[in-house]
Amino acid sequence: MPISPTEFLKKYGFEEEEEERDHSLRHNAMEHAKHLKRPHAGTPHDWEEWERYKKEHPDEIEDEDSN
Repeated sequence: MPISPTEFLKKYGFEEEEEERDHSLRHNAMEHAKHLKRPHAGTPHDWEEWERYKKEHPDEIEDEDSN
């Protein structure tokens, strides 16, 4: 009988990662919101909001050089 990939990994000492990285849209949106950076594109309204936010909350914006 064939062995499942999970059983094979356990048998040969390869433990599964405890927690896989969340790739959901919600998670990605939350990460984007936590790490505010200059937008790459957008409407004029988006840019106006960005400039206003940058003036009101300068300490919450990450440097453009850090990636």
